[in-house]
Amino acid sequence: MDFAGYRELLRHLINEDYPASEELQRQTFDAMLHHPGLTILLAVVDGIPVSTCTLAVIPNLTRGCASYAQIKNVVTHRAWRGRGIGRTLMRAAVDTAFAEGCYKVMLMSGATNNEAHRFYDELGFSRTKTAFELRAPGYPPRR
Repeated sequence: MDFAGYRELLRHLINEDYPASEELQRQTFDAMLHHPGLTILLAVVDGIPVSTCTLAVIPNLTRGCASYAQIKNVVTHRAWRGRGIGRTLMRAAVDTAFAEGCYKVMLMSGATNNEAHRFYDELGFSRTKTAFELRAPGYPPRR
């Protein structure tokens, strides 16, 4: 997988992210690629990464021991939005989760990100839960 292209694509998700050395980013990327149950989905057009999300399949002792999935870091390059690429990628993530036996797929979105909310509504996601988070010191919440 294209580390540089993936890293550049994530800048369309978070413009001013927390700093990390390239060495640490590469180590983290490698850990992600080898983490059991974690999949990075990447849409590539003409060799350029244009959309991505991360899918985590999590084992579970409830619901008949059916796993559940969490989707994170959903982003499409600004120049490629509105073309259905993100929609196709998200459908692939959901299909992957269900094929792996997950009974549900969850994701969180910023409370004021109405554009993303419409996108997820159109994909069939329901607003059935209330999300809570607790950030470590030094990591202020995003708005």
